[in-house]
Amino acid sequence: MRPITIGLIREGKTPPDKRVPLTPKKCTEAEARFPGLQIVAQESPIRCFSDDEYRAAGIEVRSDIADCDILMGVKEVPAAQLIPNKTYLFFSHTVKKQPANRELLRQVLAKNITLIDYEMLTNENGERIVAFGRWAGIVGAYNGLLTYGRKHGLYELKPAYECVDMEDMQEEFFKVKKLPPIKMVVTGSGRVAQGAVEVLNLMGIRRVSVYDYLYLDFNEPVYTQLRSSDYNRRRDGRVWDTPDFHRHPEQYESTFRNFLPVTNLLIACAYWHPAAPRLFEEADTSRAHFRIDTIADVTCDVDGSIPTTKRSSTIQEPAFDYNPATGELEPAYSASGNITVMAVDNLPCELPRNASRDFGRQLLDNVLPHLIHEGTDAVVERATIARNGQLTERYQYLADYVA
Repeated sequence: MRPITIGLIREGKTPPDKRVPLTPKKCTEAEARFPGLQIVAQESPIRCFSDDEYRAAGIEVRSDIADCDILMGVKEVPAAQLIPNKTYLFFSHTVKKQPANRELLRQVLAKNITLIDYEMLTNENGERIVAFGRWAGIVGAYNGLLTYGRKHGLYELKPAYECVDMEDMQEEFFKVKKLPPIKMVVTGSGRVAQGAVEVLNLMGIRRVSVYDYLYLDFNEPVYTQLRSSDYNRRRDGRVWDTPDFHRHPEQYESTFRNFLPVTNLLIACAYWHPAAPRLFEEADTSRAHFRIDTIADVTCDVDGSIPTTKRSSTIQEPAFDYNPATGELEPAYSASGNITVMAVDNLPCELPRNASRDFGRQLLDNVLPHLIHEGTDAVVERATIARNGQLTERYQYLADYVA
């Protein structure tokens, strides 16, 4: 292969993100695996892996990386920091025409940049090949139990962001033994939900079938995991059809009301389409049968599948209360009748070293072979939003967004 240089950029977004696309070990592994590849790290005071850790691994660290062929970050690059005529990889959050990033995409085009978006990197089945989802689920479930413990004065878990890594966080799990026999629901079956289930299992919380969850009582805390078919149905009564649900979500209605009278803690991890039904409505929260008093909205779609998620929260202040009587938001834990919501929208940032190791492994195995490939490659092509300052064919629908 031709010599190629990848520069790991310093994260410029505020608040700063500590994650990295490639850890020091993954950098040295990549250089060994792809002869002719050189990786350079831009100096950064905030990365979860320090400049010295990169240097110790034999990776060059410097302040200016404008001469690199490919620039890799994690979060959106502030428009003013974009270097013209470069190829960038990061999560741009532009493909749904997000208003906050309109100017970013405009500057990508104006500065003749090629933009490859991690979120759009998929295999031929349309499945994502790099993601932080598992870590959103792991931290989200942990935060949900932290929030429940605080709300009910049962125990105090150390916040995930204060833990060095996952192993450190697991030292806290024994405190959850103080849980009463509550019932918890995890929605979804993807990476995020699997991360949440991983934590509940490590905590020793018993998993039960959907039927047993609905109709039996237990003398210990239990959880169940719901697929879309467990809490949605077609409006016309026709038999459940998963591909049809994904194609025509508007033809379905929620049956999650069956779970409202028996659930104490909801851990929402399911992908939600705006045309799909919500799990419940705001009006349900003030009805006598609504038992949920703590919600970990891991997917964090504001005004989305969980109507009480009226805003996202921060790592430092992860929870707020929803008052069912007024429909207003209040400070967390302010009244016993309130529903306490955890809606942090950047959960993997709380365990940045673990999340970065996982992400780097996926990049190394699933993306770099395509990226370093001579000529065009279908995997990279599908994820290329702009090439040399022009929207690619697949992303022409963004023309009015940037006009």
